[in-house]
Amino acid sequence: MSLSSSMVISVSMQTSSAKNTNLNAAMATKNDEFYTQWADIEREMNAYLEYDPDVFRDKVILLPCDDPEWSNFAKFFALHFVDFGLKKLISTSYAPDSNPAAVNYQPTLFESESPSFDERKTHTNGKMFTLEPQDINEDGVVNIDDLQWEYLEGDGDFRSDEVTALRDEANIVITNPPFSLFRPFVNWLFDGNVKFSVIGNNHALTYVEIFPRIQTNRLWKGATANSTDMVFGVPKGAKVKDDDRKKAEKLGYPSDDQFDYTRQGNACWYTNIDHGRRHEPLQLMTMDENIKFSKHKEIRGVGYKRYYNFPEAIDVPFVDAIPSDNDGVMGVPSTFVDKYNPDQFEILASAEDMEAMKEIGVEMLGVEFVKTYKEQGGTGGVSPGHRKLGLTEPRYYWPFKRILIRRKSAS
Repeated sequence: MSLSSSMVISVSMQTSSAKNTNLNAAMATKNDEFYTQWADIEREMNAYLEYDPDVFRDKVILLPCDDPEWSNFAKFFALHFVDFGLKKLISTSYAPDSNPAAVNYQPTLFESESPSFDERKTHTNGKMFTLEPQDINEDGVVNIDDLQWEYLEGDGDFRSDEVTALRDEANIVITNPPFSLFRPFVNWLFDGNVKFSVIGNNHALTYVEIFPRIQTNRLWKGATANSTDMVFGVPKGAKVKDDDRKKAEKLGYPSDDQFDYTRQGNACWYTNIDHGRRHEPLQLMTMDENIKFSKHKEIRGVGYKRYYNFPEAIDVPFVDAIPSDNDGVMGVPSTFVDKYNPDQFEILASAEDMEAMKEIGVEMLGVEFVKTYKEQGGTGGVSPGHRKLGLTEPRYYWPFKRILIRRKSAS
């Protein structure tokens, strides 16, 4: 991937300021390019297959922005094309000139030695790769060597009419979209009414594009990597924290000629493809058992606190401390979503959404709470209209992000 032709021609005439702007854009884009490792793809896809062995059978799978020359997604599904029973595999790549990070782009031999190679289009156009149940090279097996490719008319942006038409042809979309475009990408998926499995950031749970869909069971966490590190390849020269580089090396991914590697502790899968983990009930103790035996000192011998502005609910600071016999509303950590079983619990609201909390009876914290909070040394720009839940024991404060839930049998 490279700068556009017009940029290359005029580069010697650019001012220092313009050069710095391009460099900053390139580095920002480099930090948005994360190449998923084979093992992570395999673990997640196997979880879907264990739940439904025919989940991919007779399906058209689209891998947007996944060039087979680089992408493990494309290589994985091409390798398993026959045993998964795929109907068609489509993979697209993004035009180099549309990515300011690709300052040293060179076409691969796969492309440059093809009769279809175009010196101009290799920079300005995306590519589409397709694999169908046809042994093109007549070697007795259908695999990545039977991929057919062509240039797209446009740059391969997923929002283009061209790639959107491919989405509409597909049954399932699987990829690791740029984290910076995660919100519009998820909306694009739902607009297409397709099944999908994509990698995102755990922090995306609070997005308005994500949480309401989790709450209504239109979207959920994947089966794997919810509480473990994921390693990603990044373009050579991309900024990687030293600790993350060392952790990636420890996990078996030292830098090589193609990529540097980083680990992401907050990366996870989001999907609407069913899997068995989603239906595993949380194994929980009763409230009395938690108060007697909990491993958490905040609960053992102490019990559960209630909210200043919602006294009907209890605060549960740890997922494993959710009481199995409580029929009321409970505020739980956002990590609850990793183990959420929709047959066992219902999600009522996110504590980040005051309108949703108001609907179930949560009030504003109010002046008195803020006054006492500040008298006790609290800081943080709290105002009488502060949105969050508040606790009064042992002092006035508000807990970290909470999700309000209720046992399904109590609703």
